[in-house]
Amino acid sequence: MSTLYRPVRARCSLTRLAAAAACACALGAAHAQADDFATRPYLLGDWDGLRTRLAEQGLSFNLGYGTELAHNLSGGTRHLTRYTDQWTFGTTVDTDKRWGWHGGTLQFTMTDRNGKDLGADAQIGNNQLIQEVYGRGQTWHLTQLWLNQKLLDDRLELKLGRLTMSEDFFSFSCFFQNLTFCSAQPGNLVGDYWVNWPTSRWGARAKYHTSDNSYLQLGVYQDNPKYVDDSYARHKGWQPDNPGGTTGALIPLEAGWQPSWQGLPGVYLLGAWYNTSEGDDLYLDVNRNPRGITGLDALQRNGQYGGYLSLQQQVSGVADGRGATLFLNFTQADRNTARLDHQLAMGVLLREPLAGRVADTVGLAVGATHNNGRYADAMNQAKARTGQNVVVGGSYEYVAELYYSWVPAPSVFLRPNLQYILHPGGSTQNGNAFVLGLKASLTF
Repeated sequence: MSTLYRPVRARCSLTRLAAAAACACALGAAHAQADDFATRPYLLGDWDGLRTRLAEQGLSFNLGYGTELAHNLSGGTRHLTRYTDQWTFGTTVDTDKRWGWHGGTLQFTMTDRNGKDLGADAQIGNNQLIQEVYGRGQTWHLTQLWLNQKLLDDRLELKLGRLTMSEDFFSFSCFFQNLTFCSAQPGNLVGDYWVNWPTSRWGARAKYHTSDNSYLQLGVYQDNPKYVDDSYARHKGWQPDNPGGTTGALIPLEAGWQPSWQGLPGVYLLGAWYNTSEGDDLYLDVNRNPRGITGLDALQRNGQYGGYLSLQQQVSGVADGRGATLFLNFTQADRNTARLDHQLAMGVLLREPLAGRVADTVGLAVGATHNNGRYADAMNQAKARTGQNVVVGGSYEYVAELYYSWVPAPSVFLRPNLQYILHPGGSTQNGNAFVLGLKASLTF
């Protein structure tokens, strides 16, 4: 659970996905006939031992593809099926093995996203993506380009370059398909400045291991609206540039503890952040009057902030093996500037639900995302003033998801899921949605 999972995807139909998997298996057999498909970590095997030799020299490669399919059985204006995906191309360099430079790791990753969003196309009205992989521009992204250096007998880690915040702060898995239960939760609320995978920006992080199972870390990340602009991503999202328009810095602080309870592992995180950039007040105008009534520009707030808590604990079975792991995530953003001001998610992951299926898992989660009432009040006032017919939620969007993850080999998984969305967008005016989904991944 403590390992951050990154799904990978592509741009074809499920039929083409199956064909690609079959071709990859055939190629893998040609490259390494001695490999067993059911046990090797890569579809294409060890490349006649080349992969192992390169790893021994400090070079590792990651090529992956994943997809998320979703169909709304109810909710929205139309019953549709939508498909979205992502390719991932990565290289990791161990500087000690490669150049005798102790404690260093270089990481380079490019991603390519494609597809369509079920929620938008079916007009479900949801706040949280039904297909978490959709978003941040359906295009190429420079996702990672960083150096991590260990110092002081590996107790201190310094990391700098092009970073995604979710790889370091609020590091959480992405096993579920609904965004409510995926990756760093602050990015689900204040995604205009807290940027998760696959979008990166320039930053640095210092992490100090206070003991073998605890740490403190502090980060500083560039806050630039262009990094979350889909138009910019389509044209320059793959470039390691430094665009103009930086408005400030996002500074997160996190304490982490990885205890053992009755011999079973846990991961507990407590964090907070402060963004030095100004933010629009959701309710007040420049004269501190209701902006929905006056129609004037918003009052500018000096800084934006929030905090979070993430608890994960295995409660049954064998450590890092068969058993159940419970999780609870909660994030609160400031009510002056955040349209979605808090989110709560909890659930259970059951590893090896069937005897002998050691890699399979079952996941069940429920969550709620709250629409800021200050924003809803302002929008309803503006609606009365302008006569626009818009739906503005001022309550919670509730989501539940159940999945079974079938892993026929370490390099492949198929994860059918069911999602139910109550009050999409935090409004009773939007019909509840029942969604059938499928998440799949290939690691080449």
